[in-house]
Amino acid sequence: MIRQYPKRPIFGVGAIVFKGDDVLLVRRGRPPGKGDWSLPGGAVELGESAKAALVREVREETGLEVAPEKLIAVVDIIVRDGDGAVRHHYAVADYKCEVAGGTLKAGGDAAEARWVPLKDLKKYRLTPKAQEVILGSEPKP
Repeated sequence: MIRQYPKRPIFGVGAIVFKGDDVLLVRRGRPPGKGDWSLPGGAVELGESAKAALVREVREETGLEVAPEKLIAVVDIIVRDGDGAVRHHYAVADYKCEVAGGTLKAGGDAAEARWVPLKDLKKYRLTPKAQEVILGSEPKP
């Protein structure tokens, strides 16, 4: 799959997973976004459903098994180079998920995986859209 300067958007998935007042985040270990924090997830492979890709990506990046519950948002991630050409273009479907098993441990292209208190989100390098999606779907008391 050509990820830089693609001919069309790449379809991806992201998991919004809460444990009490904490949300699951990963720190990207590869470009684009290397070093940035985000929701766990990644690209859907040919012949794979969005939910199957979500379960696979979360398992690879965090060691956790999740059960997708509800589509929360579809987010466009478009990164242009200095000349205005599209370097990266992802359309990402973010699903709220519940943990169904596993043990938290970073893997795949995630350099770190951790539970982050919602009150501390601003301390992590997240895109404004990621913060909006997380806070818009946080558990209500």
